[in-house]
Amino acid sequence: MAINSCKRPPTADYPETDLTVLLRLLGSLTATIILAAPASAQEAPTASAPQTPAAATPAAGPTDAQEAVTQGEWSESISLIKPSRYPADFKHYDYVNPDAPKGGTLHSVAIGSFDSFNPFIVRGTPAAGLANFGGGLLYDTLMDQSTDEPSTSHAMIAEAVRYPSDYSSVTYRLDPKARWHDGQPITVEDVIWSFQTLIKLHPQWATYYQNVTAATQTGEREITFTFNQKNNRELPNIMGDLTILPKHWWEGTDSKGKKRDITQPTSELPLGSGPYKISAFRIGDAITWERVADYWAKDKPARVGRYNFGSIDYVYFRDSNAAWEAFKKGGLDDYRLENSARRWAEGYDFPAAKNGSVIRKEVENHDVVSMQAYVLNNRLPKFSDIRVRKALTLLYNFEEMNRTLFFGYYRRVASYFENSELAAKDLPSPKELEYLEPLRGKVPEEVFTKPFTLPDYSQPNADRAYLREAFDLLKQAGYESRGGRMVDTRTGQPFTIELLGDDPSDDRVLGPFVRHLGRLGIQANVRIVDSNQYIERMRNFDFEVVAMKYYPQSLSPGNEQRDFWSSAAADAPGSRNYAGLKNPAVDQLIDNIIHAPDRDSLVAATRALDRVMLWNYVVVPQWYLGKSWLAYWNTLDMPAKAPESSGVDIFSWWVKGASAPAASTATPQPAAAQAPAQP
Repeated sequence: MAINSCKRPPTADYPETDLTVLLRLLGSLTATIILAAPASAQEAPTASAPQTPAAATPAAGPTDAQEAVTQGEWSESISLIKPSRYPADFKHYDYVNPDAPKGGTLHSVAIGSFDSFNPFIVRGTPAAGLANFGGGLLYDTLMDQSTDEPSTSHAMIAEAVRYPSDYSSVTYRLDPKARWHDGQPITVEDVIWSFQTLIKLHPQWATYYQNVTAATQTGEREITFTFNQKNNRELPNIMGDLTILPKHWWEGTDSKGKKRDITQPTSELPLGSGPYKISAFRIGDAITWERVADYWAKDKPARVGRYNFGSIDYVYFRDSNAAWEAFKKGGLDDYRLENSARRWAEGYDFPAAKNGSVIRKEVENHDVVSMQAYVLNNRLPKFSDIRVRKALTLLYNFEEMNRTLFFGYYRRVASYFENSELAAKDLPSPKELEYLEPLRGKVPEEVFTKPFTLPDYSQPNADRAYLREAFDLLKQAGYESRGGRMVDTRTGQPFTIELLGDDPSDDRVLGPFVRHLGRLGIQANVRIVDSNQYIERMRNFDFEVVAMKYYPQSLSPGNEQRDFWSSAAADAPGSRNYAGLKNPAVDQLIDNIIHAPDRDSLVAATRALDRVMLWNYVVVPQWYLGKSWLAYWNTLDMPAKAPESSGVDIFSWWVKGASAPAASTATPQPAAAQAPAQP
């Protein structure tokens, strides 16, 4: 599944995890904080804000629970891997406290600034709490991804779903109680308009729903999406992740009588349908979200015992060091997912941590760990040669960094689907070969003959051996050493590399790689830009190398892989194919994943994709933790039990001593009437 956010480079030990970015920068209310601090994720710019849910995951064949749905009967939930353990009439998730007190304020920080309340376009930087995918704090989706089971969704704006046995379409029936914050009902017309609008606004939506040919009203409260292919088991499910927008508001006029334009950034407070609405803000500096007391879905099973905070305050800081100081001070940041091994080992010696006011926990990570790496922009001629990319991989000494900088906490990430059954291991299985054999001659031959391994500098004489192998590869690619500098023999120009970051502490992770490259005379340097410039450059692929963690992967990969790796996405500004990968074999394997007829086929096709990507040396893999480091002030409380699939759900927490709802009735207010948020 995919989440929309521009990944930031590493600060501390890892680039901010998808999690932390999503948590803090996107601040989605509809998903949990999935505590998983993968490699790059360990040592990245931090920010603690609620996370956005991933988009729907591709189905790996219908489960028993889905059989009724495939016959056209209505169902309140869909599970992509196994039947949901929750019955149709369940009241709430097992782990939540249904009587959790409402009220109080969750304080959080975000890095950089914001200039827009429109997260659905490529332009502008949306405020914390808004999200392109998943609805964020403001909007609801047709179905809600479960926080307690992987690849499962429950009814939200749609009260039920059904689709035919050939998966050629899907029909959703809207909940008659679904309402916008202005009291108007959410209609089929809103759903159709949202779909037609979003696929035009952003390449992520266009790629995700590229197989949808029509959205039509087929009943008073029913909407049917028709597909251009049959037996794609994912499509009926991922339509449930569609964020629904208010057509009447966006096609209306603002307080000055000017017609609104969803294709442009806006500072006008938008109308939503979710658990919170914006109550105060100061552009670029702070934003306050206020709980909606009469929220239409507050009694939905996926909402009971959750979204308990009366308000959520985000204050922006320029960099992660300032955010860390804010956390230590208290009152500005109530929890954080720690991403620095040095801080985790040595930094929690301030008074509040010593006296128990700040609590630390390690949370095991059972989720798929997505790739964290130094991402090479394969669009550039210097990185278009696989021999160059392999040489750069050989030069990276992970073991040295882990020993000298990271206290030995991390493990090398060696898969795009680490920590799961989807990761390629050993040699290809017979089932994998069914997908790989047709590609023989189009993928590296090693795919068939060798297990993929990364350099291990802990071995005797490893340094000299890897240096020699990297030098030989560069020589084969047309480079030679002249006066201690690596030079392109065809142009006479030195081999230079710029590593892009957006936080002063990024040098902690980028600097060592610069030194590793320098051993062969490659002139590398680190360039730090402000967060807004960084986001804009990433959207337009204006970089040479960045350190980042890719968006979260799920146990049911599908259509979102097109946006990550496909040739079509490589040159589409705003897509998540940051590496600029254009490989017909990869395109074919993505299609194999999307059309996998059953779970075994899905796993085999995904392992085949993983194997081919690794042997193409698209990126230089970094590291992951395998668990998450959580720190929070004791003003917060939480259920005794944690959600099984996501580790921690911050929205099931509450403020100690909160008793009053401290929420507002959702009535529209002109932007001019909003008081500025107080940091």
